[in-house]
Formats: sequence, structure tokens, C-alpha cells
Amino acid sequence: MKEIESTITINDLLPIFDCVTDAIFIDDGSGICHWCNDACEDMYNINIEEIQGKTVDELEKQGIFSPSVTKRVLDEKREITIMHRNRDGKMLLTTGTPIFDAESAGRQISLIITTSRDITQFSQTSGDSRPTKSILGASPFKSTEQYDPANAKKIIARSEAMQNVMMLAKRLASVNTTVLITGESGVGKGLIAKTLHDEGNRWKGPFVTVNCGAIPETLIESELFGYVAGAFTGSRSGGKKGLFEAAQGGTIFLDEISELPLNLQVKLLQVIQERQITPVGSTEAIPVDVRIISATNKDLEVLVKEGKFREDLYYRLNVVPISVPPLRQRHDDILPLIRLNLAKFNKNLGENKTISSDALSILIKYPWPGNIRELQNIVERLIITTSHDVISSDDIFEFIKKDADQNTSFSLDLSLAAAMEQAEKEILRQALDNYKSTRAIAKVLQVSQPTIVRKLNKYGLTKA
Repeated sequence: MKEIESTITINDLLPIFDCVTDAIFIDDGSGICHWCNDACEDMYNINIEEIQGKTVDELEKQGIFSPSVTKRVLDEKREITIMHRNRDGKMLLTTGTPIFDAESAGRQISLIITTSRDITQFSQTSGDSRPTKSILGASPFKSTEQYDPANAKKIIARSEAMQNVMMLAKRLASVNTTVLITGESGVGKGLIAKTLHDEGNRWKGPFVTVNCGAIPETLIESELFGYVAGAFTGSRSGGKKGLFEAAQGGTIFLDEISELPLNLQVKLLQVIQERQITPVGSTEAIPVDVRIISATNKDLEVLVKEGKFREDLYYRLNVVPISVPPLRQRHDDILPLIRLNLAKFNKNLGENKTISSDALSILIKYPWPGNIRELQNIVERLIITTSHDVISSDDIFEFIKKDADQNTSFSLDLSLAAAMEQAEKEILRQALDNYKSTRAIAKVLQVSQPTIVRKLNKYGLTKA
């Protein structure tokens, strides 16, 4: 462990780690476990003698945890956060933070500090995220890639739940059957519909979107099917082509299909069955070659029972259903979505804002009742309303505190963040008493000298 027990880091850090409620491991650069705190013994149902001196491979085979974040840190040489289960079935959010050998210029890992938190109450999926809080190495979160407008229309599918959705969508893309996409408001049903079109054999044809809830009932028939000259007062002299006809050879996406009036539901059923439309005011049918995809955030089966939606149309639309999970069940997608939208709105608004690690921790744990649309809105508002370059937890509370108070599954417990900041401050204070320069402190604590300077400024610490 590179004489860690003789340094200020271990002398001050280990007693503090034993006081926090989150599990903490310390592994060396070979993946051998050397120490864990009291909370770790409780969370993983182990004792230190059981793991001390063993490799993470051995511990993984014993089922103490799976998978190992330490192995990924060693492979990728960066801070990694994953969600996984312990052998008791609890869902844990675990972050592995590498500490590099000061003499290797950031190439050789000497230690890996791993922290775990029980998140069973608000998380249902597992996978890779990014850090919620690291030790001494924490830095504001920002998007590292340049924003590409084309990425805004790409579907984020890091989570297993969304990967399954995308696999199904790609299988259905080349099949011309009708598809019903269901899911809460803001989950991205329109993007799934566009994927079905773009990945299929109709990609060269038009993709026409119709929001059935946004068109007045008196106009929706003429909008969908068109009309002939003189069909009604105020109609165009030459008539008008409807949206079904405009989608010839391509796809028509009927969003909010539950809002379609009952009299139009009959006509839509006829279009599906006969593959032809009749414009308003005409007796002549027009053949249409259109794939129909519909979407709703309501339970159509319930509406059928209530007499608000035709049962025969429901079965015609629901030949193959795609259910898009809410964001709270797609935990691994949250961070990539934050990264994408942070880059997007920074570029659009001419800003270069970042997000602090404690603020990011809150965003990751937030249940996002408004799903992706809410995430986009909050990121944009944060960039617009914050006057400073780093978005903090205080900035975020203003937008989500009300929802958090009403949602019992969302915890704003930041005890680990507070404990780590207190630990950092105390270690830095003692380091200032024992070492003459920030360069010397950086070497002892095995971080960069600019990191030490930034941390000292953060806590208002100076040489006595």
C-alpha cells in the first residue's frame, strides 16, 4: 500500500471513515483489499478478516459483491460508479476512485477508495453511472464532448430496460405492422416512433407526426383525411391534402391517440382495414400506403372499459406494443442525459456551466416524475438562472425540493457528502501545519497541486 499507514491520509482518514454510514473499501493497485470501515462490514455482511489480503476477483467469486467496481477502475484508470447488489440482494450505488502514484505522472494507480450507499428504496436497475462524490479528487461535472445537434435526437439507452426497448424497436422497424407505444409523459415515445421509421424500409418516405390532442375536434377529420373544394365554409378553393395522404410511402405517427374523438376512431379503423381514405366532402376513396404508429400515456384498456375508446380499434393499434419505462427505472440513462443537455444548453446559451458533485448526486437520485422532458427543462433553467459557473445543490433544491418533499422514495440525505467535505477540510488543515508547500501536500496526498490549491481556496484555508 505504498506506506500509506505512515502518511497523513491514512492517519486522519481511517478514523473518519469509521464514523460515516456509507461502506468504504481501500484496495491497492493490484486489486488487493486492505481495509474496510465498520459500515462496510454491516452493509456487505462481512468482517475485515474475511476480506483483508484477498483480491477483488476472489471476493467477487464469493458473492460478496458483483460486479467489482475496482476491476473497472484498474482497467479504465478513472473514477467509476456502478449500481449492483450485495449477496443479501440490496441495491448499492458504489463509486471507485483511483489515487495515482505521484511519480508515475498519473499512469500508475496506487490505491482505490470505494464507497457504497444502499439505494434499494429508490432504484430498480443496475449499471454504470458516474460519480456522486469522490474523495479529494471530486470536481464539478461537465460535458467533455462538443455538442452535436444530431445527438439531441439520439436515444440514450445505457440502462438494460431501454436497451431492451431499442432491441424490440429495431426488430419491428422493417415490419409494416401497426405499433402502439405506451409510457408516461416525457419518456421519449416520439423518438421511439422515429427510430421505427428511420431503421425500417420506409426511411426514404415521409415521417408525419400528428398530435391528436392538439387539433380541435371540428378540424381533425379534415386534417387527417383532407377535403375537396367547397367541402365546408372557409375551405380552400382547391381543397387540401390530408396528413395521411402526405405520409404516402412513409409513416404517420398518431401521438396522444387516446384523445381521438369516438366518431374519428371509427374512420381510423376503416383506414387501417381498407388502406384507403375518403376526403371530407368527397365520395371517392384514395388508396394510402402508410405505416401507422400510435402512442399514448394513458391506459387504453381502462378507456375501453369506460366506453371512451373503441375496443376494435384498440386491438388493431395494439398489434405489437412497446412500453417505454419511466426515467426512474432507467437509472443508468440519467447521467448521459444530464451530460447531453448540459452540453446542449451551454452551447445554445453561450455558457460554460458545470455541476458540482453533490448537486449531481441529487440529480441522480431524483425520481424525475416528468421524465426526460423535466430533466431537459431543469438543466436549461439551471444554466439560465445561476449567476455562478458551478451549479450547486442549493441551486437545484429551488427546483426539485417541493417534489422531493411529496415523494417519500426520494431522500435528500447528503451525510456522506458532508462527511467527506469535513474530512477533506481537516486533512488539509493538518497538512498545512506539517508541510511547507502545496506541492509537498499534493505529493503526500497523491493528487495534483492545482487540486490542492483549489481545495484550500474552497475551504478558506491558508498557511498560519
